[in-house]
Amino acid sequence: MTTFPFDWVDAFTSRAFGGNGCAVVHGGAVLSQEVAMAYVRETSLVECTFTGPSEVADIRVRYFLASREIPFAGHPTIATVAAMRARGMIAGNSLTLETGAGIVPVTLDGDRIEMTQVAPVFGPEVEPSLVARAIRLSPDEVVGQPQVVSTGLPFCITVLRDHGALRAAKLDVGALRDLAEASGYDGTDMAEPFLVTLKGATGAGDTFSRLLLAPPSPAEDPFTGSATGAMAAYLWSRGLMDKDQFTAEQGHWMNRPGSALVTRVGTSGAITGVRIAGEGFVLMRGEVDLPG
Repeated sequence: MTTFPFDWVDAFTSRAFGGNGCAVVHGGAVLSQEVAMAYVRETSLVECTFTGPSEVADIRVRYFLASREIPFAGHPTIATVAAMRARGMIAGNSLTLETGAGIVPVTLDGDRIEMTQVAPVFGPEVEPSLVARAIRLSPDEVVGQPQVVSTGLPFCITVLRDHGALRAAKLDVGALRDLAEASGYDGTDMAEPFLVTLKGATGAGDTFSRLLLAPPSPAEDPFTGSATGAMAAYLWSRGLMDKDQFTAEQGHWMNRPGSALVTRVGTSGAITGVRIAGEGFVLMRGEVDLPG
């Protein structure tokens, strides 16, 4: 067994029990996939990160779900940097992270942590009826054409008619697999529908979203930074968001409200990156013994 320091951070919030939790295992990038996934399952969190030295950036970050390693995730990036800052591991107001999706630049401005996600990759458009069936809604509650978009991790961006449709959405795992296959993904790497409405949960928000997840992950993600970047790129590219910078909200109906400031890099027709900014609250810190 090897002892690693860890921090449990609530990301995209300034308070305890808000936003989305992530456990950051410092030095844990050396762990096997099996141990890292088992640790995620032990925490019952959606994702955890494991850090280590990098030859191309200031630090390497590995991202894990309960079921697999993924190249990048948004709220764990905010959590990782908040944990490092709380431990005095960051000199200055910027750093770079080596991730499976490339180098991610991060800047710090007071309590706010801002990451620059990579330029969007616009994948296949998906039949609205397939998406509607996967979330148990009627097709007329889906606005426009859903599309798989990635700014480091792919999601099927789906605009819904209103908050009523957003609240009524329920995941059908079998139909989700059909949707994944139609989108070009297999059953182990599904691009889940990221559901968004063009009205905030509060007066401060411009969008309000939900992400429903399949087992073994928890049923819903409180705040999804990677999907927020993909969603923003989709909205800008389709003329559905006229602001260069807006506030995205998620998690309020789970009693875990989170928000991010989202900024476009480039023009709506040539997006070169998406900046996502939020805060992180270090809830717990300690040590964990894991098989090396």
